[in-house]
Amino acid sequence: MTGNNIKNFSIVKLSWPIFIQRLLSMCLGYVDTAMVSNYSELAVGAIGNASQIINFLTLAFSIIATATGVVVSQYLGANKTEKMDQIYTLSVFFNLVLSGLISIIVTVFSTALLNFMKLPAVMMGDAEAYMRIVGLFLFTNGVMQVFTQIFNCNGRTEIGMLIFFFINVVNILGNYLFLFGPLENLGLGVKGVAISTSISNGVGLVISVIAFIFIIKGRISLKYFRPFPKAMLFKLIKLGIPTAGENISYNISQICITIFVNLLGPLAITTKIYCNILCNFSIVYSSSVAGAASIITGHAVGRGDYDYAYKRVMKTLFWAMLISMAIAGCNLLLSPFTFRLFTDNQDVIKLGFNIMLIGLFLEFGRTSNLVIIQSMRAAGDVVFPTVLGIFSMWGISVVFSWIFTRFFNFGLPGVWIAMAMDEIFRGIVVFIRWQRGTWRGKSVVRQ
Repeated sequence: MTGNNIKNFSIVKLSWPIFIQRLLSMCLGYVDTAMVSNYSELAVGAIGNASQIINFLTLAFSIIATATGVVVSQYLGANKTEKMDQIYTLSVFFNLVLSGLISIIVTVFSTALLNFMKLPAVMMGDAEAYMRIVGLFLFTNGVMQVFTQIFNCNGRTEIGMLIFFFINVVNILGNYLFLFGPLENLGLGVKGVAISTSISNGVGLVISVIAFIFIIKGRISLKYFRPFPKAMLFKLIKLGIPTAGENISYNISQICITIFVNLLGPLAITTKIYCNILCNFSIVYSSSVAGAASIITGHAVGRGDYDYAYKRVMKTLFWAMLISMAIAGCNLLLSPFTFRLFTDNQDVIKLGFNIMLIGLFLEFGRTSNLVIIQSMRAAGDVVFPTVLGIFSMWGISVVFSWIFTRFFNFGLPGVWIAMAMDEIFRGIVVFIRWQRGTWRGKSVVRQ
């Protein structure tokens, strides 16, 4: 399969497996929340906070993984495939070592990290147990992120979809066994959920390695380190740090916002977790389409066809905006019923409906960010989104969340208003930048 072939793929052909893959990826955490909610509502808050810390720390994996996506797409687009195995090997080994370091941080400093989050003492025990068990197996996430990028950039987006399908099946079965099935008598509770999550990720890694060898026909070998490819590693890091910088900044800001929410009390904490679940479903479509557009953009830019990349992204943005807003609208109308999947607490359901209403405005800006920023990264324009993100997330989202909750007593709706302001501002700025074409000429492959 050549880069030119992938460049001409339809967005639908590439995006629908990514859509299913990301839906299943979200379900991996949401299934834990839904099944645990029938076990203990306090455990929901414990797992939610623990997962947020783990997800933030594992963003370090995306430094090389996202850079791998940029480099592989552009090299394939330029039909320069001689360095592929070296790139694959370098990326996998780098993330394997990095994930080992992150595992140590999660397991050793779990208590200190949860105390920093101001987690209520009643949730601390379950949260610590979950972090320590899942933390031991974080290397599976680090390596799988690289393989997923490799599959997608080679146009085989269906591989990641199938992998996450099997991960979810294993996870659901494991949760059932530990919470409600034959293993319930062990009394592991949240620990059992953590064990199930870790085993399912291990299964996903094994399938990823098999698919890489037999479908992608890739090779990973230490011989590609002789001589050590310092130039390629520098290129990956140079691309990866600013590329991952926006996501890292976003998650740090979300941790600060979560602290503000935790100070509002258990009602706000639980409602935020349920709202995040439902709001995330409304962006799965635009996120998957953005991923598909970035693959095409990378291949087009690798070939030097910037006009083609510009037109494909603008067309993608138009349809993504329409459909994501329609999904968000349906999400709002159905929220009084969907919240009942998690709780019968009327206060949570009422507060959640107000949050979903504000979410309509938030999704308008976020869709633009997802589609355009991912394509900017794929084109090699990686610094500007990070600088913009740091300024906007902290200057608008965090600052106004603090102001609205502390001085205006807006509560949780104030947090969502602040985040909507941030997303809309950034969406307007990146749209203007894409129109002006400032991203052109930043390819990492010499034409």
